[in-house]
Amino acid sequence: MSYDESPQPVRSRFGRNRLTLATAALVPTALAGWLVWQGLSGEDGGGPPAAAGSAASAAASSAAASAAASTRDDDVPGGGDPTGTSPASGTSAGSGTPAGSAPPADPAQPLAGKVVVVDPGHNPRNRDHTAEINQQVDIGTASKECDTTGTSTDAGYAEAEFTLDVAHRLRTLLRERGATVTFTHDDDRPFGPCVDERARIGNKAKADAVVSVHADGSAPGNRGFHVILPALVKGGGADTSGIVGPSRELGERIVGNFVRETGMAPANYLGEGTGLDVRDDLGGLNLSTVPKVFIECGNMRDSRDAGLLTDAKWRQKAARGLADGIDGFLRN
Repeated sequence: MSYDESPQPVRSRFGRNRLTLATAALVPTALAGWLVWQGLSGEDGGGPPAAAGSAASAAASSAAASAAASTRDDDVPGGGDPTGTSPASGTSAGSGTPAGSAPPADPAQPLAGKVVVVDPGHNPRNRDHTAEINQQVDIGTASKECDTTGTSTDAGYAEAEFTLDVAHRLRTLLRERGATVTFTHDDDRPFGPCVDERARIGNKAKADAVVSVHADGSAPGNRGFHVILPALVKGGGADTSGIVGPSRELGERIVGNFVRETGMAPANYLGEGTGLDVRDDLGGLNLSTVPKVFIECGNMRDSRDAGLLTDAKWRQKAARGLADGIDGFLRN
């Protein structure tokens, strides 16, 4: 959008001030001359009638008021009340916004009104409920386990702990930008939720974006992160046709921002260096009706990736990369 931001000329301001000041100065001079003449000629000496004196006095008062008003209008940006409390022309009193229009968005909270669902992968207590999480659930095109325990580093740092930590950091960053953030769970359940319920939570919230946070458990030497996108799936209770496009855009934005914030390269073992992978076997994606992606933030089974995933400072960078990617998607 092209528009002129150059400052307005100031010639008229000073020209008007000079004219007003000159007028204000001449009126008292004329009045003083009349008073001298009146004193010399006496009340009955044919001097000007009383009405003339009243008119002169009124003119002086009017000129002074005009000068004061002119000074006030020119010295206060936008003119009017120097306190800045008077509503501008065409605005609602007390609001400062054009009548009939919504208040301007707060630039400090660009995501106000947006809903983001964050899905921390797995659950730290899944390991104590293997029978429950092994129950089969419908993922639209097939059946799959309710949930899994997730992976861990060789030193025992669990994926479920990692995902909750990053999710909390991400929630804080998104809330600072004005977004409404919902979790699928917050370590407040004995197990799960199951993958089909995780999808329903995002759908019910009518989320503008859903991100499921994970870390991979691939072979040592396989390094880097990747974002998983929903494939085009139609069958049973699954229909991703409405979310494939926006989910890809969300994923691409996350990839770019994750690289920038963390310095981690995309996975070297899938995605051909793009950091993107498309799958049709994940119930959390198949059953989603809102834009959704998974992210595997690194490989917990590789010692070098594990060194990053266990570093709190790096996890903050990871959360920032996710937040920036989501932000870019929601504001596009």
